Amino acid sequence: MKLDHTNIKTLGELKSAGYKSRSIKDELRENLLAKISKKEEVFEGVWGYENSVIPELERAILSRHNINLLGLRGQAKTRLARLMVQLLDEWMPIVAGSEVHDDPLKPISRFAMELIKEKGDNTPIEWVHRNERFYEKLATPDVTVADLIGDVDPIKAANLKLSYADDRVIHFGMIPRANRCIFVINELPDLQARIQVALFNILQEGDIQIRGFKLRLPLDMQFVFTANPEDYTNRGSIVTPLKDRIGSQILTHYPETVDIAKKITKQEAKLDQRQSDKIYVPEIAMDVLEQISFEARKSEYVDAKSGVSARMSITAFENLLSTAERRAVLAGDTQTVVRLSDFMGVIPSITGKIELVYEGEQEGAGFVAETLIEEAIKSLFSEYFPKIDKLQRKDAQTEYDELIHWFFEGEGFDLLDDDTDAAYQSKLDGIAPLNNLIKEYRPETSKEDSYFLKEVLLWGLVAHNKLSKHRFVQGFQFKDMYGSYIRGL
Repeated sequence: MKLDHTNIKTLGELKSAGYKSRSIKDELRENLLAKISKKEEVFEGVWGYENSVIPELERAILSRHNINLLGLRGQAKTRLARLMVQLLDEWMPIVAGSEVHDDPLKPISRFAMELIKEKGDNTPIEWVHRNERFYEKLATPDVTVADLIGDVDPIKAANLKLSYADDRVIHFGMIPRANRCIFVINELPDLQARIQVALFNILQEGDIQIRGFKLRLPLDMQFVFTANPEDYTNRGSIVTPLKDRIGSQILTHYPETVDIAKKITKQEAKLDQRQSDKIYVPEIAMDVLEQISFEARKSEYVDAKSGVSARMSITAFENLLSTAERRAVLAGDTQTVVRLSDFMGVIPSITGKIELVYEGEQEGAGFVAETLIEEAIKSLFSEYFPKIDKLQRKDAQTEYDELIHWFFEGEGFDLLDDDTDAAYQSKLDGIAPLNNLIKEYRPETSKEDSYFLKEVLLWGLVAHNKLSKHRFVQGFQFKDMYGSYIRGL
Protein backbone atom coordinates (compact mmCIF):
# COMPACT_ATOMS: atom_id res chain seq x y z
CA MET A 1 0.00 0.00 0.00
CA LYS A 2 1.46 3.34 -1.04
CA LEU A 3 1.08 6.10 1.54
CA ASP A 4 1.71 9.84 1.35
CA HIS A 5 4.73 9.94 3.66
CA THR A 6 4.91 13.75 3.57
CA ASN A 7 1.62 14.19 5.47
CA ILE A 8 1.83 11.35 7.99
CA LYS A 9 3.73 12.48 11.08
CA THR A 10 2.16 10.56 13.98
CA LEU A 11 1.11 7.03 14.85
CA GLY A 12 -2.56 8.05 14.81
CA GLU A 13 -2.29 9.42 11.29
CA LEU A 14 -0.52 6.24 10.19
CA LYS A 15 -3.35 4.09 11.53
CA SER A 16 -5.98 6.32 9.92
CA ALA A 17 -4.21 5.96 6.56
CA GLY A 18 -4.75 2.20 6.79
CA TYR A 19 -1.09 1.19 7.16
CA LYS A 20 -0.54 -2.53 7.78
CA SER A 21 2.70 -4.08 9.00
CA ARG A 22 4.44 -6.76 6.99
CA SER A 23 7.84 -8.40 7.24
CA ILE A 24 10.64 -7.41 4.90
CA LYS A 25 10.55 -10.88 3.31
CA ASP A 26 6.84 -10.45 2.56
CA GLU A 27 7.54 -6.96 1.26
CA LEU A 28 10.21 -8.25 -1.14
CA ARG A 29 8.02 -11.18 -2.18
CA GLU A 30 4.90 -9.11 -2.93
CA ASN A 31 6.79 -6.38 -4.79
CA LEU A 32 8.63 -9.02 -6.83
CA LEU A 33 5.35 -10.72 -7.78
CA ALA A 34 3.99 -7.35 -8.87
CA LYS A 35 7.03 -6.70 -11.09
CA ILE A 36 6.92 -10.18 -12.60
CA SER A 37 3.22 -9.85 -13.40
CA LYS A 38 3.92 -6.52 -15.17
CA LYS A 39 6.85 -8.09 -17.06
CA GLU A 40 9.19 -5.47 -15.54
CA GLU A 41 12.94 -6.11 -15.37
CA VAL A 42 13.96 -6.66 -11.77
CA PHE A 43 17.76 -6.86 -11.88
CA GLU A 44 18.71 -4.24 -14.47
CA GLY A 45 22.26 -4.07 -15.77
CA VAL A 46 23.12 -7.68 -14.87
CA TRP A 47 23.92 -9.55 -18.08
CA GLY A 48 24.21 -13.27 -18.72
CA TYR A 49 22.15 -14.39 -15.71
CA GLU A 50 18.71 -14.16 -17.33
CA ASN A 51 18.26 -17.92 -17.57
CA SER A 52 20.39 -19.08 -14.67
CA VAL A 53 21.08 -16.96 -11.58
CA ILE A 54 18.20 -14.47 -11.71
CA PRO A 55 15.38 -17.08 -11.85
CA GLU A 56 16.99 -18.88 -8.88
CA LEU A 57 17.31 -15.61 -6.98
CA GLU A 58 13.68 -14.72 -7.68
CA ARG A 59 12.57 -18.17 -6.47
CA ALA A 60 14.58 -17.68 -3.26
CA ILE A 61 12.93 -14.29 -2.64
CA LEU A 62 9.48 -15.75 -3.30
CA SER A 63 10.32 -18.51 -0.78
CA ARG A 64 11.30 -15.86 1.83
CA HIS A 65 14.77 -17.38 2.14
CA ASN A 66 18.01 -15.94 3.42
CA ILE A 67 20.41 -16.27 0.50
CA ASN A 68 24.04 -17.24 -0.06
CA LEU A 69 25.54 -16.18 -3.41
CA LEU A 70 28.44 -18.52 -4.08
CA GLY A 71 30.88 -17.71 -6.87
CA LEU A 72 34.34 -16.56 -7.88
CA ARG A 73 35.38 -12.91 -7.69
CA GLY A 74 33.93 -10.44 -10.15
CA GLN A 75 30.65 -12.30 -10.75
CA ALA A 76 28.29 -9.47 -9.67
CA LYS A 77 27.34 -11.06 -6.34
CA THR A 78 27.26 -7.77 -4.43
CA ARG A 79 25.61 -6.03 -7.41
CA LEU A 80 22.71 -8.51 -7.22
CA ALA A 81 22.32 -7.94 -3.48
CA ARG A 82 22.26 -4.15 -3.94
CA LEU A 83 19.65 -4.39 -6.69
CA MET A 84 17.32 -6.19 -4.29
CA VAL A 85 16.77 -2.76 -2.69
CA GLN A 86 14.60 -1.87 -5.71
CA LEU A 87 12.10 -4.49 -4.51
CA LEU A 88 11.50 -2.64 -1.23
CA ASP A 89 8.71 -0.10 -0.67
CA GLU A 90 9.98 3.38 -1.46
CA TRP A 91 9.31 4.67 2.06
CA MET A 92 9.08 2.83 5.40
CA PRO A 93 7.61 4.32 8.62
CA ILE A 94 9.55 3.98 11.89
CA VAL A 95 9.14 5.28 15.41
CA ALA A 96 11.01 8.58 15.48
CA GLY A 97 14.42 8.26 17.16
CA SER A 98 14.47 4.44 17.11
CA GLU A 99 17.92 2.87 16.74
CA VAL A 100 16.48 -0.35 15.33
CA HIS A 101 13.88 0.98 12.85
CA ASP A 102 10.95 0.02 15.09
CA ASP A 103 7.71 -0.68 13.23
CA PRO A 104 5.19 1.75 14.78
CA LEU A 105 2.55 -1.01 14.91
CA LYS A 106 4.94 -3.74 16.12
CA PRO A 107 7.72 -2.12 18.18
CA ILE A 108 10.48 -4.39 19.48
CA SER A 109 12.80 -2.08 21.42
CA ARG A 110 12.24 -0.86 24.97
CA PHE A 111 12.66 2.74 23.76
CA ALA A 112 9.84 2.49 21.20
CA MET A 113 7.45 0.58 23.45
CA GLU A 114 7.84 3.10 26.28
CA LEU A 115 7.45 6.05 23.87
CA ILE A 116 4.24 4.61 22.41
CA LYS A 117 2.94 3.83 25.91
CA GLU A 118 3.59 7.44 26.91
CA LYS A 119 2.34 9.29 23.81
CA GLY A 120 -0.08 6.84 22.21
CA ASP A 121 -1.40 8.05 18.85
CA ASN A 122 0.73 11.19 19.15
CA THR A 123 3.92 9.15 18.89
CA PRO A 124 6.06 10.86 16.22
CA ILE A 125 6.78 8.93 13.01
CA GLU A 126 9.78 9.19 10.69
CA TRP A 127 10.12 7.81 7.15
CA VAL A 128 13.15 5.92 5.83
CA HIS A 129 13.84 5.71 2.07
CA ARG A 130 14.59 2.28 0.63
CA ASN A 131 18.13 3.33 -0.34
CA GLU A 132 18.87 3.66 3.38
CA ARG A 133 17.68 0.11 4.06
CA PHE A 134 20.79 -1.59 2.70
CA TYR A 135 23.57 -2.53 5.13
CA GLU A 136 26.81 -4.18 4.07
CA LYS A 137 29.69 -5.63 6.04
CA LEU A 138 32.87 -7.15 4.65
CA ALA A 139 33.75 -10.19 6.75
CA THR A 140 37.34 -9.80 7.89
CA PRO A 141 39.14 -11.77 10.62
CA ASP A 142 39.04 -8.74 12.96
CA VAL A 143 35.22 -8.46 12.98
CA THR A 144 33.87 -8.95 16.51
CA VAL A 145 30.53 -9.91 18.05
CA ALA A 146 30.33 -6.34 19.35
CA ASP A 147 30.58 -4.99 15.79
CA LEU A 148 27.76 -7.18 14.49
CA ILE A 149 25.45 -7.66 17.46
CA GLY A 150 26.40 -5.18 20.19
CA ASP A 151 28.05 -4.65 23.57
CA VAL A 152 27.60 -2.92 26.90
CA ASP A 153 28.43 0.79 26.60
CA PRO A 154 30.03 2.06 29.85
CA ILE A 155 29.82 5.69 28.69
CA LYS A 156 26.05 5.35 28.16
CA ALA A 157 25.74 3.75 31.60
CA ALA A 158 27.64 6.61 33.22
CA ASN A 159 25.75 9.38 31.39
CA LEU A 160 22.34 7.89 32.17
CA LYS A 161 23.43 6.82 35.69
CA LEU A 162 22.30 3.25 34.99
CA SER A 163 23.39 -0.05 36.48
CA TYR A 164 25.03 -2.60 34.21
CA ALA A 165 22.02 -4.79 34.99
CA ASP A 166 19.81 -2.37 33.02
CA ASP A 167 19.39 -3.33 29.36
CA ARG A 168 19.44 0.36 28.36
CA VAL A 169 23.24 0.31 28.68
CA ILE A 170 23.47 -1.85 25.53
CA HIS A 171 24.95 -0.35 22.39
CA PHE A 172 23.45 -2.16 19.41
CA GLY A 173 25.72 -3.47 16.65
CA MET A 174 25.16 -3.41 12.89
CA ILE A 175 22.66 -6.26 12.71
CA PRO A 176 20.04 -4.89 15.17
CA ARG A 177 20.45 -1.45 13.56
CA ALA A 178 19.65 -3.09 10.21
CA ASN A 179 16.26 -4.32 11.45
CA ARG A 180 13.68 -4.32 8.59
CA CYS A 181 16.55 -3.92 6.10
CA ILE A 182 18.66 -5.99 3.72
CA PHE A 183 21.91 -6.99 5.43
CA VAL A 184 24.80 -8.28 3.31
CA ILE A 185 27.86 -10.04 4.69
CA ASN A 186 30.50 -10.32 1.98
CA GLU A 187 33.10 -13.13 1.98
CA LEU A 188 31.30 -15.05 4.75
CA PRO A 189 33.98 -17.80 5.12
CA ASP A 190 36.44 -15.13 6.29
CA LEU A 191 34.27 -14.58 9.37
CA GLN A 192 35.69 -16.43 12.37
CA ALA A 193 33.75 -19.55 13.32
CA ARG A 194 32.76 -18.14 16.75
CA ILE A 195 31.29 -15.06 15.06
CA GLN A 196 29.37 -17.26 12.62
CA VAL A 197 27.95 -19.15 15.61
CA ALA A 198 26.62 -15.85 16.98
CA LEU A 199 24.45 -15.57 13.86
CA PHE A 200 22.60 -18.87 14.47
CA ASN A 201 19.78 -17.58 16.62
CA ILE A 202 19.46 -14.31 14.74
CA LEU A 203 18.72 -16.21 11.54
CA GLN A 204 16.40 -18.73 13.19
CA GLU A 205 14.63 -17.19 16.18
CA GLY A 206 15.65 -13.53 16.30
CA ASP A 207 17.21 -13.82 19.77
CA ILE A 208 20.35 -11.84 20.52
CA GLN A 209 22.54 -12.16 23.58
CA ILE A 210 24.92 -9.44 24.72
CA ARG A 211 27.13 -9.77 27.81
CA GLY A 212 24.62 -11.92 29.65
CA PHE A 213 21.53 -9.97 28.55
CA LYS A 214 19.10 -12.29 26.80
CA LEU A 215 16.97 -9.99 24.74
CA ARG A 216 13.99 -11.27 22.83
CA LEU A 217 14.33 -9.02 19.80
CA PRO A 218 12.40 -10.56 16.90
CA LEU A 219 14.54 -8.89 14.26
CA ASP A 220 12.97 -8.71 10.83
CA MET A 221 15.77 -8.97 8.26
CA GLN A 222 16.69 -10.20 4.81
CA PHE A 223 20.20 -11.69 4.97
CA VAL A 224 22.30 -12.04 1.85
CA PHE A 225 25.72 -13.67 2.15
CA THR A 226 28.41 -13.87 -0.51
CA ALA A 227 31.25 -16.36 -0.61
CA ASN A 228 34.02 -17.53 -2.89
CA PRO A 229 34.24 -21.35 -3.31
CA GLU A 230 38.02 -21.13 -2.98
CA ASP A 231 37.61 -19.62 0.50
CA TYR A 232 36.34 -22.95 1.77
CA THR A 233 39.87 -24.30 1.60
CA ASN A 234 42.13 -21.24 1.57
CA ARG A 235 40.97 -19.13 4.46
CA GLY A 236 38.03 -20.66 6.23
CA SER A 237 34.62 -22.21 5.78
CA ILE A 238 30.97 -21.61 6.51
CA VAL A 239 30.16 -23.62 9.64
CA THR A 240 27.62 -26.33 8.90
CA PRO A 241 24.83 -25.20 11.28
CA LEU A 242 24.94 -21.72 9.71
CA LYS A 243 24.74 -23.18 6.18
CA ASP A 244 21.73 -25.16 7.37
CA ARG A 245 19.96 -21.93 8.34
CA ILE A 246 20.53 -20.26 4.94
CA GLY A 247 17.54 -21.09 2.78
CA SER A 248 19.00 -20.89 -0.73
CA GLN A 249 22.55 -21.16 -2.02
CA ILE A 250 22.86 -19.80 -5.56
CA LEU A 251 25.86 -20.41 -7.79
CA THR A 252 27.01 -17.48 -9.93
CA HIS A 253 29.23 -17.74 -13.03
CA TYR A 254 31.26 -15.72 -15.52
CA PRO A 255 29.81 -14.51 -18.86
CA GLU A 256 29.40 -17.46 -21.20
CA THR A 257 29.88 -15.54 -24.45
CA VAL A 258 32.05 -12.68 -25.69
CA ASP A 259 28.94 -10.67 -26.61
CA ILE A 260 27.64 -10.75 -23.03
CA ALA A 261 31.11 -9.86 -21.70
CA LYS A 262 31.25 -6.85 -24.07
CA LYS A 263 27.92 -5.55 -22.75
CA ILE A 264 29.22 -5.71 -19.18
CA THR A 265 32.51 -3.99 -20.03
CA LYS A 266 30.88 -1.14 -21.98
CA GLN A 267 28.37 -0.62 -19.19
CA GLU A 268 30.87 -0.61 -16.32
CA ALA A 269 33.91 1.17 -17.82
CA LYS A 270 34.43 4.69 -16.47
CA LEU A 271 35.34 6.78 -19.49
CA ASP A 272 35.93 10.48 -20.00
CA GLN A 273 33.53 11.86 -22.60
CA ARG A 274 36.53 13.14 -24.56
CA GLN A 275 37.82 9.57 -24.87
CA SER A 276 34.48 8.38 -26.22
CA ASP A 277 34.36 11.26 -28.73
CA LYS A 278 38.01 11.12 -29.83
CA ILE A 279 38.73 7.40 -30.03
CA TYR A 280 37.03 4.91 -32.34
CA VAL A 281 37.05 1.32 -31.09
CA PRO A 282 36.54 -1.38 -33.78
CA GLU A 283 34.19 -4.14 -32.70
CA ILE A 284 36.90 -6.74 -33.30
CA ALA A 285 39.08 -4.84 -30.80
CA MET A 286 36.37 -5.39 -28.17
CA ASP A 287 36.27 -9.07 -29.16
CA VAL A 288 40.02 -9.39 -28.62
CA LEU A 289 39.77 -7.57 -25.29
CA GLU A 290 37.11 -9.93 -23.94
CA GLN A 291 38.78 -13.01 -25.39
CA ILE A 292 41.81 -12.28 -23.20
CA SER A 293 39.69 -13.05 -20.11
CA PHE A 294 38.35 -16.24 -21.68
CA GLU A 295 41.92 -17.34 -22.45
CA ALA A 296 43.05 -16.50 -18.90
CA ARG A 297 40.31 -18.67 -17.39
CA LYS A 298 41.68 -21.74 -19.19
CA SER A 299 45.38 -20.85 -19.20
CA GLU A 300 47.90 -23.27 -17.70
CA TYR A 301 49.67 -20.27 -16.16
CA VAL A 302 46.65 -18.90 -14.29
CA ASP A 303 45.08 -20.30 -11.12
CA ALA A 304 41.60 -21.30 -12.29
CA LYS A 305 40.31 -21.75 -8.72
CA SER A 306 41.00 -18.09 -7.99
CA GLY A 307 39.04 -16.97 -11.04
CA VAL A 308 39.52 -14.09 -13.46
CA SER A 309 37.29 -11.20 -12.51
CA ALA A 310 35.13 -9.34 -15.01
CA ARG A 311 36.89 -6.27 -13.62
CA MET A 312 39.96 -7.29 -15.64
CA SER A 313 38.20 -6.55 -18.94
CA ILE A 314 36.74 -3.32 -17.55
CA THR A 315 40.07 -1.90 -16.38
CA ALA A 316 41.80 -3.21 -19.52
CA PHE A 317 39.28 -1.34 -21.68
CA GLU A 318 39.93 1.85 -19.72
CA ASN A 319 43.68 1.36 -20.15
CA LEU A 320 43.27 0.60 -23.86
CA LEU A 321 41.49 3.89 -24.52
CA SER A 322 44.00 5.79 -22.39
CA THR A 323 46.85 4.26 -24.39
CA ALA A 324 45.25 5.33 -27.68
CA GLU A 325 44.47 8.78 -26.26
CA ARG A 326 48.05 9.36 -25.07
CA ARG A 327 49.45 8.21 -28.42
CA ALA A 328 47.11 10.54 -30.33
CA VAL A 329 48.02 13.54 -28.15
CA LEU A 330 51.75 12.89 -28.60
CA ALA A 331 51.31 12.53 -32.36
CA GLY A 332 49.07 15.58 -32.65
CA ASP A 333 46.09 13.60 -33.99
CA THR A 334 42.66 14.99 -33.09
CA GLN A 335 40.92 11.65 -33.79
CA THR A 336 42.31 8.13 -33.70
CA VAL A 337 41.40 4.48 -34.00
CA VAL A 338 42.47 1.83 -31.50
CA ARG A 339 45.37 -0.27 -32.80
CA LEU A 340 46.37 -3.79 -31.88
CA SER A 341 49.74 -2.46 -30.70
CA ASP A 342 47.81 -0.35 -28.15
CA PHE A 343 47.06 -3.61 -26.33
CA MET A 344 50.55 -3.43 -24.82
CA GLY A 345 49.02 -0.72 -22.64
CA VAL A 346 46.54 -3.14 -21.04
CA ILE A 347 49.25 -5.40 -19.59
CA PRO A 348 49.20 -3.66 -16.16
CA SER A 349 45.45 -4.35 -15.97
CA ILE A 350 46.06 -8.05 -16.65
CA THR A 351 49.02 -8.60 -14.33
CA GLY A 352 47.14 -7.03 -11.42
CA LYS A 353 44.03 -9.17 -11.85
CA ILE A 354 45.31 -12.73 -12.29
CA GLU A 355 46.71 -15.19 -9.77
CA LEU A 356 49.51 -17.24 -11.28
CA VAL A 357 50.33 -20.88 -10.58
CA TYR A 358 53.96 -21.96 -10.11
CA GLU A 359 54.66 -22.21 -13.86
CA GLY A 360 53.26 -18.73 -14.40
CA GLU A 361 55.39 -17.30 -11.61
CA GLN A 362 58.45 -18.83 -13.24
CA GLU A 363 57.65 -17.24 -16.60
CA GLY A 364 56.72 -13.87 -15.09
CA ALA A 365 53.46 -11.92 -15.06
CA GLY A 366 54.45 -9.77 -18.05
CA PHE A 367 55.18 -12.79 -20.23
CA VAL A 368 51.89 -14.43 -19.22
CA ALA A 369 49.94 -11.25 -20.07
CA GLU A 370 51.52 -11.01 -23.55
CA THR A 371 50.85 -14.73 -24.09
CA LEU A 372 47.17 -14.26 -23.21
CA ILE A 373 46.87 -11.41 -25.75
CA GLU A 374 48.47 -13.57 -28.45
CA GLU A 375 46.25 -16.55 -27.57
CA ALA A 376 43.16 -14.32 -27.79
CA ILE A 377 44.16 -13.24 -31.31
CA LYS A 378 44.89 -16.84 -32.29
CA SER A 379 41.46 -17.97 -31.05
CA LEU A 380 39.63 -15.25 -33.01
CA PHE A 381 41.78 -15.53 -36.15
CA SER A 382 39.78 -18.35 -37.74
CA GLU A 383 36.51 -16.39 -37.33
CA TYR A 384 37.80 -13.75 -39.75
CA PHE A 385 40.27 -15.56 -42.01
CA PRO A 386 40.83 -19.07 -43.40
CA LYS A 387 41.93 -21.51 -40.75
CA ILE A 388 45.57 -22.52 -40.58
CA ASP A 389 45.93 -26.22 -39.76
CA LYS A 390 48.58 -27.28 -37.30
CA LEU A 391 49.50 -30.31 -39.34
CA GLN A 392 50.05 -29.55 -43.02
CA ARG A 393 52.73 -30.41 -45.54
CA LYS A 394 55.50 -27.85 -45.77
CA ASP A 395 55.00 -27.54 -49.52
CA ALA A 396 51.21 -27.19 -49.23
CA GLN A 397 49.82 -24.02 -50.75
CA THR A 398 47.84 -21.67 -48.50
CA GLU A 399 45.93 -18.42 -48.91
CA TYR A 400 48.74 -16.62 -47.10
CA ASP A 401 51.68 -17.62 -49.35
CA GLU A 402 51.75 -14.31 -51.22
CA LEU A 403 51.85 -12.31 -47.99
CA ILE A 404 54.53 -14.54 -46.46
CA HIS A 405 56.57 -14.24 -49.68
CA TRP A 406 56.31 -10.43 -49.42
CA PHE A 407 58.02 -10.59 -46.03
CA PHE A 408 60.54 -13.16 -47.34
CA GLU A 409 61.62 -10.71 -50.06
CA GLY A 410 61.73 -7.68 -47.77
CA GLU A 411 63.94 -6.57 -44.91
CA GLY A 412 61.17 -6.45 -42.35
CA PHE A 413 58.30 -4.21 -41.49
CA ASP A 414 58.17 -1.86 -38.48
CA LEU A 415 55.07 -0.46 -36.79
CA LEU A 416 56.08 2.20 -34.25
CA ASP A 417 54.05 2.97 -31.15
CA ASP A 418 54.17 6.72 -31.81
CA ASP A 419 53.39 6.63 -35.55
CA THR A 420 50.82 9.21 -36.54
CA ASP A 421 47.58 7.78 -37.90
CA ALA A 422 48.63 8.82 -41.40
CA ALA A 423 52.02 7.07 -41.13
CA TYR A 424 50.47 3.96 -39.54
CA GLN A 425 47.84 3.64 -42.27
CA SER A 426 50.36 4.33 -45.04
CA LYS A 427 52.62 1.51 -43.81
CA LEU A 428 49.80 -1.03 -43.72
CA ASP A 429 48.40 0.14 -47.08
CA GLY A 430 51.86 -0.42 -48.55
CA ILE A 431 51.59 -4.21 -48.15
CA ALA A 432 49.62 -5.18 -51.26
CA PRO A 433 49.06 -8.88 -50.34
CA LEU A 434 47.67 -7.75 -46.98
CA ASN A 435 45.14 -5.47 -48.67
CA ASN A 436 44.17 -8.27 -51.08
CA LEU A 437 43.43 -10.69 -48.23
CA ILE A 438 41.18 -8.15 -46.48
CA LYS A 439 39.29 -7.46 -49.73
CA GLU A 440 38.86 -11.16 -50.44
CA TYR A 441 37.83 -12.47 -47.02
CA ARG A 442 36.43 -9.38 -45.24
CA PRO A 443 35.06 -7.21 -48.07
CA GLU A 444 32.36 -5.69 -45.86
CA THR A 445 34.89 -4.23 -43.40
CA SER A 446 34.81 -0.44 -43.00
CA LYS A 447 38.00 1.57 -43.56
CA GLU A 448 38.28 2.38 -39.83
CA ASP A 449 38.08 -1.33 -38.90
CA SER A 450 40.28 -2.55 -41.75
CA TYR A 451 43.57 -1.37 -40.25
CA PHE A 452 42.95 -3.18 -36.98
CA LEU A 453 41.98 -6.26 -38.98
CA LYS A 454 45.25 -6.03 -40.93
CA GLU A 455 47.17 -6.10 -37.65
CA VAL A 456 45.11 -9.07 -36.47
CA LEU A 457 46.10 -10.86 -39.69
CA LEU A 458 49.80 -10.18 -39.07
CA TRP A 459 49.65 -11.17 -35.39
CA GLY A 460 47.63 -14.27 -36.30
CA LEU A 461 50.29 -15.43 -38.77
CA VAL A 462 52.88 -14.90 -36.03
CA ALA A 463 50.77 -16.97 -33.60
CA HIS A 464 50.64 -19.77 -36.21
CA ASN A 465 54.42 -19.58 -36.79
CA LYS A 466 54.16 -18.20 -40.32
CA LEU A 467 55.86 -14.89 -39.49
CA SER A 468 58.06 -13.66 -36.67
CA LYS A 469 57.36 -10.66 -34.44
CA HIS A 470 59.93 -8.78 -32.41
CA ARG A 471 59.15 -6.17 -29.77
CA PHE A 472 61.68 -3.35 -29.50
CA VAL A 473 61.61 -0.09 -27.56
CA GLN A 474 59.73 1.94 -30.17
CA GLY A 475 57.29 -0.68 -31.43
CA PHE A 476 57.02 -4.00 -33.29
CA GLN A 477 58.96 -5.49 -36.19
CA PHE A 478 57.44 -8.23 -38.36
CA LYS A 479 59.68 -10.50 -40.45
CA ASP A 480 59.64 -13.73 -42.39
CA MET A 481 60.50 -16.69 -40.17
CA TYR A 482 63.61 -17.79 -42.10
CA GLY A 483 64.25 -15.29 -44.93
CA SER A 484 66.86 -13.13 -43.23
CA TYR A 485 68.72 -16.21 -42.01
CA ILE A 486 68.82 -17.77 -45.50
CA ARG A 487 69.99 -14.53 -47.11
CA GLY A 488 72.77 -14.34 -44.54
CA LEU A 489 73.98 -17.76 -45.64
